[in-house]
Amino acid sequence: MRWMRNLVAWIAAVVVAAMAGSIVQTQFNLAMIRDLGAPVPWNLRLETTLHDLIHFAPTYGLLVAAAFLIALAVSGLLARRWPRARAPLHTLAAGTGIAAALLLMNWILPATVIGAARFGTGILALALAGALGGLLFARWTQPRREP
Repeated sequence: MRWMRNLVAWIAAVVVAAMAGSIVQTQFNLAMIRDLGAPVPWNLRLETTLHDLIHFAPTYGLLVAAAFLIALAVSGLLARRWPRARAPLHTLAAGTGIAAALLLMNWILPATVIGAARFGTGILALALAGALGGLLFARWTQPRREP
């Protein structure tokens, strides 16, 4: 049953990272619009964020899922060797996996599909959202201590 707990934790981590990344992406886009001189009131910010959580997060979740599939598998193998470093390994791997996926996507595709990924700060913010998912995965899959 451990594999089921790991699968549920992986799915939940993907969902959290995709939602956090969607929020980051939205705020970067709105900041770019604001920088062009357009007003971006809080109600529009909230409405746009909710819209993107419904429409962008599921698509972004596919990128997160692919990145986490590789990154968390590697960090899981490393965590067997260094069990005390489990949480930092999963956190670092998830964040690095997101950054690598975004950089690879930017390199392969003719246009940057994710607006926040046009900037180093955006890639970092999206990677931090991924790192949050990795940290939660580590916490949710923490081996149970026997009494």
